[in-house]
Amino acid sequence: MIETQRLILRKFEKSDLEGMFLLHSNPEVHVFLGNQTISTKDEAASLIQYIQKQYEEHGVARWACIEKSSRKFMGWCGLKFVTEIENNQSHFHDIGYRFLPEFWNQGFAKEAAKPCVEYGFHELNLSKIIGTCHINNIASKKVLEHCGLKEMGLFTWEDRKSTRLNSSHVS
Repeated sequence: MIETQRLILRKFEKSDLEGMFLLHSNPEVHVFLGNQTISTKDEAASLIQYIQKQYEEHGVARWACIEKSSRKFMGWCGLKFVTEIENNQSHFHDIGYRFLPEFWNQGFAKEAAKPCVEYGFHELNLSKIIGTCHINNIASKKVLEHCGLKEMGLFTWEDRKSTRLNSSHVS
C-alpha cells in the first residue's frame, strides 16, 4: 500500500466492483483507449480477478486508488508486468493509470503515478519502466513525463498512433 497526501493506493478487493464497473463502462475514460468499454459487472469482476492474479504471478499489478477524504474509489494506478508482445517488446514493466472523469485535471494521476514508478525502481529494483499513451492524450503524456519518463518514439498499437516513453533507473 502507498499513501500520498490525498490518496491511498492498495491492492484491489471485491468491494471495488462498483467503482471498477463505473470506470471501465464509461466511454469518456476510453476515448484514447480504443473505445472498448465493458457493459456488465461480471466483466468488471473479471478485470479485478485478472489484476489479483497478476499480484500472485508477478508480485506486482495495478492498485486501486482511493480518495482519502471521501474513501471513494477513483480509479487505478500502478505497475503491470506485460508478457504480451507490444511494439516488438514483451516482458517489461508498464506504468498505467485510469481515473473516473470527476477526478481528472486535479493532479491525482501525477500524485499516484510518481510513487508507483519510485516503488518500481527502489523497492522492486527494476532497471526500466515503460509507459505508453495515445499521441493526442497530452494530459497522459504530461503524467508520464512528471514521473521521469522520456519519449522514445512513436508506434502503432491496436490501430492507434501512440508514443512510448520509458525511464531507466540510475543508481
